Amino acid sequence: MVDKVLTANRLTDGIAVWLNADGEWTTSLQEALVARHAEAVAALEATGKKSYADNKVVDVNVIEVQETNGILWPLRLRERIRAQGPTMEYAPGYAPADPEFIDA
Repeated sequence: MVDKVLTANRLTDGIAVWLNADGEWTTSLQEALVARHAEAVAALEATGKKSYADNKVVDVNVIEVQETNGILWPLRLRERIRAQGPTMEYAPGYAPADPEFIDA
């Protein structure tokens, strides 16, 4: 089975977030709780449904990741961009994504 993490967008500002081991939503993919078996994925999904019902997050998804040298890498390009930010200069305070991280 491929490793998975739970991601969503924070309802208050739309920022991409990931569920960490403390059950909190964090803005860093690298702090995400990694599910390595079916039961853990089911627990992530249940937590995501509850957070959605509690109006904390929207667009809740379990995504596939690969851990390489201690770094989590989403397998889909869309998720790499969500984890790193925009692919170009966007606005003050928003640095463009690391090209190596989003390289498909």
